[in-house]
Amino acid sequence: MLGLYENFPRSLHAIESFNTSFSTRHLQNTIIQTLYKLNTGIFNLEEIVQPSMSSCETIFEFGVADARDFVYLGREERRAISKALSKEIFRLMDFFCCIRYYKPRNERKIPLRFDYYMLRFAFEAKLVEIQIFHERGPRHISPEQLTGFLVQEINHASSRKILRETC
Repeated sequence: MLGLYENFPRSLHAIESFNTSFSTRHLQNTIIQTLYKLNTGIFNLEEIVQPSMSSCETIFEFGVADARDFVYLGREERRAISKALSKEIFRLMDFFCCIRYYKPRNERKIPLRFDYYMLRFAFEAKLVEIQIFHERGPRHISPEQLTGFLVQEINHASSRKILRETC
């Protein structure tokens, strides 16, 4: 089933809840658009976190769940999910996130160890829970920092704040 990963881990490394005044359909479309946009960007690690190393290039690769696999969130997958969202609202949306790190050295980029995460967005009336599982990697970006960065990027997609931390 598109958007749902059948083997999502039960042990989680971070869980954070947020309130929203937006409709679930609008929020889900915004999440898809934001992750798609992040797939096309290159960031300095300093833009995301206080880094343990300087001058590190960071690239995100998000995939969307499709039952037992994850598919890179490219143009076609974005369209397919948007089409599915126009018919029904998902209760859960699962994603895979590979965070690639590169250190520039003599006009070359040296790849460092990557971080691999699984993310689950759980939706309930005006409430969103983000669950994160860190599969492997050096955790240059912690699960909590990843959540904070994603929420910041999702909120930037609108003139109004989309996600607010619950008290």
